[in-house]
Amino acid sequence: MKTKRKVLAYITKGQEPNLELLVFEHKDHPEAGLQVPAGTIEEDEMLIDALYREIAEETGISRNALSFIGKVHKYNYYPNGKDTAYERNFFHLNYAGEQLNWEHHVVSDGLDNGLTFKFRFEPIDTLPQLAGEQGQALELM
Repeated sequence: MKTKRKVLAYITKGQEPNLELLVFEHKDHPEAGLQVPAGTIEEDEMLIDALYREIAEETGISRNALSFIGKVHKYNYYPNGKDTAYERNFFHLNYAGEQLNWEHHVVSDGLDNGLTFKFRFEPIDTLPQLAGEQGQALELM
């Protein structure tokens, strides 16, 4: 079994008890479910560099609009029907930008190239289930 290393970004805004999480859906593929920005760490890429690259590619949010809070969790995820394990590295960041709801067209060398994502902030206390167990580390923030 091979292992792919991943980063996942819990990007929040606001303060407890009104903390909100940035989530998105695929504009043309809503069956993919509600997700957070995430992606694969490239060979010889540092975790933090992969984190900010994936956030910029998937959301259009620049590093300047984010405050790094810290690493939340790391665990291995074994999706059904695949002979690959995913080492998931979860990070918490705070968003300081203005825009709350937007669409972003992905331009990258990865599988997301050409997709359009619809973003919004959702209250964490009423957050619907995230796809692919992406919400597993939320309670650790």
